[in-house]
Amino acid sequence: MDFSITEEQSALKDVISRFIDNEYDFERRMKIADGDDAFNREVWNFFVEQGFTAIPFSEQDGGLDGGNIEIMLIMKEIGRGLVLEPFLENIVLAGGILKRLGTVEQKERWLSEIINGEIQATVAFTEPQSRFNLNDIATTAKKQNNQFILNGKKSFVLNGADADLIIIPARTSGSQSDTHGITLFGISKLNDGVIFNTYKTVDGHSATEISITNLEIAADCVIGNVDEGYECLEETIDEATLAICAEAIGIMRSLHDKTVEYSKNRVQFGIPIGGFQALQHRMVDNLMACEQSESLLLWAIMTDPKNKRKSKKAISGLKYQIGTAGKHVGQEAVQLHGGMGISWELDIAHLFKRLSALEILFGNADFHLQRFINLSES
Repeated sequence: MDFSITEEQSALKDVISRFIDNEYDFERRMKIADGDDAFNREVWNFFVEQGFTAIPFSEQDGGLDGGNIEIMLIMKEIGRGLVLEPFLENIVLAGGILKRLGTVEQKERWLSEIINGEIQATVAFTEPQSRFNLNDIATTAKKQNNQFILNGKKSFVLNGADADLIIIPARTSGSQSDTHGITLFGISKLNDGVIFNTYKTVDGHSATEISITNLEIAADCVIGNVDEGYECLEETIDEATLAICAEAIGIMRSLHDKTVEYSKNRVQFGIPIGGFQALQHRMVDNLMACEQSESLLLWAIMTDPKNKRKSKKAISGLKYQIGTAGKHVGQEAVQLHGGMGISWELDIAHLFKRLSALEILFGNADFHLQRFINLSES
């Protein structure tokens, strides 16, 4: 099977790769991470100007008709450069919901502005009690005349502090864990009744806890049909899982390459440590973990999305691989760098932190192993 990319896809990869090499080095990344803002507006504007934010959307919606391959190429470079800008939150998550369920008016109102970089957006898909279960939603939305009254809490909302649009899954019917009865709402952060508690995460990103009390939402803020938002939410999270797996592979490759380079320069007992056979074997194991993860990424991307069971199974198999192999590669890179591998000044430590955060996001290895088993048995 031919896995080579097209000229357009190669050009896309080259643009973002050159930007990271020339404009987004580790020093600049750390200045952004240490600053008061969650990301750099100039960098985000570059993403918009280059058309990255338009890639996964149809031409009818103002996009460039790209797909998972283009997202994979971008996310791998985002991982390699430890990019902090909210591509995942705006384009894959919020954009993923809107491109699937948004009305023409909602796309003109929200999606076009996301693509053009005029607003920030995110999806508040987790709650304190839900862990990795998307259908475990205690936030309620009760219809009252021609509006809904929302009450509840959302946890770990990525890009929540800067999001002008927050897509809220809320329960409009059924019990707390039913898949039916979940409705998606688009709300503004400026609404009364919404309280934010924002903090920095271990990997330098930003997240927010959101409390919603008697928030009045007009009926035209419902995205899709009432009670029928779960399938779209699950598909979007699966697409986002695929995206962060590509990001994780970019990080794993970077960890491996930097460790090999370090082993060529670090001298012990009069020779570079890369000359020791035992360390060579360990670095080969890391390379194999990267290659196996890359192969599973290609499998997941090439799986027919119309076959939902097979597609979900491929994504869960990939996420399990990322969770286990990524942990191994990260730990090996840190250990082979010695004490400096955990220092704040070295990028190895920050690559490992981000990789550890991605292992948990959208479900850890144990969760996806069980999901893979369940899908194999069904």
